[in-house]
Amino acid sequence: MPKPDASGGGLPLDRIAAALRRERTRAGLSLSELAKRAGIAKSTLSQLEAANGKPSVETLWALGVALDVPFSALVDPAAPAVQVIRAGQGPAVPSERADYAATLLSASPPGARRDIYHVAVEPGSVRESEPHMPGTVEHIVVGTGRLRAGPRDAPVELAPGDYLAYRGDLPHVCEALEPGTTCVLVMQHS
Repeated sequence: MPKPDASGGGLPLDRIAAALRRERTRAGLSLSELAKRAGIAKSTLSQLEAANGKPSVETLWALGVALDVPFSALVDPAAPAVQVIRAGQGPAVPSERADYAATLLSASPPGARRDIYHVAVEPGSVRESEPHMPGTVEHIVVGTGRLRAGPRDAPVELAPGDYLAYRGDLPHVCEALEPGTTCVLVMQHS
């Protein structure tokens, strides 16, 4: 069970600890170097990474600056590795002037680039993709047929109108389950 902060509420310390370890590893910094850059004691950082202690806003801001990440990267829950929205289940916003409804499947993060593809795939073989550049996320919306796609070790079966998002910087697969399968693939690069 996640540990709450010492005040009895707020963010779970486990989430902050995991984010600190993840970002420190990504930056290639030792505990000592990160503590020095943030102007905090190494023991304080060690306690935070062990999900102990009571992090202050100031400490987390200093760590965010030292890691070159926004404050939110240390306190927000991580986005799911795979996101699925089934056809007809997303929040649709209707038009007042036409029989038209738009469902936002994924907002583009700042600074991201997206490439859009129409994909036609037939049953018989699995398309195995090696990891793309770091930070790549793939988004799929099935048009016709049925598709199995996503991370190589946990693909998801999709039907027409279903939406799937997954990390493209890990091994992934795409396989048609019916003839005439089509989808729109959006590759997002950070």
